[in-house]
Formats: sequence, structure tokens, C-alpha cells
Amino acid sequence: MSGSKLSNPAASKEKPESPWAMTVHDLPSPGEVIHADARRTRIGRWKMIAMLLVCASPVIASYFTYYVLRPEGRSVYGELIQPQKDMPAIVVKNDQGEEVSLKSLKGQWLLVNVSSGACEERCQQNLYFQRQLREILGRDKDRLDRVWLVTDAVPLAQELHAALQGAHVLRMDPQTLASWISPGMGQQLQDHLYVVDPMGNFMMRFPANMDVAGASKAKRDLSRLLKASSSWDQAGR
Repeated sequence: MSGSKLSNPAASKEKPESPWAMTVHDLPSPGEVIHADARRTRIGRWKMIAMLLVCASPVIASYFTYYVLRPEGRSVYGELIQPQKDMPAIVVKNDQGEEVSLKSLKGQWLLVNVSSGACEERCQQNLYFQRQLREILGRDKDRLDRVWLVTDAVPLAQELHAALQGAHVLRMDPQTLASWISPGMGQQLQDHLYVVDPMGNFMMRFPANMDVAGASKAKRDLSRLLKASSSWDQAGR
């Protein structure tokens, strides 16, 4: 057709920009990246703290009820341990020589006796009161386990075996034990019975050299603890 010009399709397309011509104005500055990372870290930490508080709140609430909201005039026989000491993550041996994770005891209230395997008079009395205290808890007794932590390799006397039916007998290094459970001022480890909560915290120590009158008061403390924790603690692990 005269007077007309055919256009070149290739020529009508825009020429693509060179990669070197692209700008970086959309990329964040190093300062912005650092600020964003710090903000995410703070949020993550607060979330972790909130989760820990949610998990621990039932225990905190039961202790608050027991020690703060108790009626005026109520006496407490056991000594509350502050700060509480968490169960060490170690492997110990039972009386058959089998390895057992100490943390496998978590999930139950524990009434703990500590002594040499020789188990002299004080130890035998504590084992007796330990057994009796559990039995007189009645329907709540299945929420409490008896534990004897033996601090040496001395074999147990044969006559003790019958009394230890149902108890956990574990041999534990005395140095590691001392970092978790401690006696009262001027006392020795074997002088007391100790209470560990279901989360593995050493939280109470009964006075040294328990007698029948003391055992009656200890039973009252245990009953109150079990009642205060009944909303979140059940028998069995």
C-alpha cells in the first residue's frame, strides 16, 4: 500500500532495563534488620515466660492457698524451702543395680528419707514414720510415693526389705544429693523427712528427729498440701 510504512514489532517493545540499572531502595537497612531481630527476640522471650507461668500457675496457686490464705492461727509443722530446688537430671541406681532416671519420679508427691545403707536407729524410725504417714492419708495415699535415697554402697539389711515394699530405693551420689536436698541448720541429711512436689521441687523439710507427736503434725501438713493441689494433681504419673 502506497504511502504507508510497516512498523517493526520488535522495535515497538520497550528495551528491558539492565540489572545494573535497578535500585535497592526497597531493601531494609542493616539497622532496620537488627531492630526487627531484637524485637522478635523480645517477643519470643515474653512468650516463653508466659508459657512457663501458665505451666507453673497451678503449683503457685496451691502454695499460695496453703501458705497465704490459710486461716489465722493455723500452725505449719514443716519448713517451706525458699527458693525451691529442682530435681537434678541424673541417672541413679535402684537396689537391684538397675539404672533409673531420677526425673522418672516426677508426677507424684514424694516423701523422702536420706541415709546410709547401714540404716541405723534414726533411719529406721524415719522409714517407719514415712510408711505410716502415707497409710494414714487414706484415699489420698496413692498421690504420695515413699523414696529412700541411699548415699553409699552398703548393702541393705534383709529385715528392711519387707518394710520397703512399694517404696523407691535409689542410690545417689552424696555430693549431687546435697545440691538438691539440704538439712536444717546444725542438722544432718538423715535427721529429716523431706517433701518433693510433683514437679520435682524440694519444697518442704520436716523438723529433725520426728516422733509420734511430730508425725501427727506432719500428717496434717501433707493433707493440706494434697488438698490444696487437688485441682491439678492426680494419682499416678
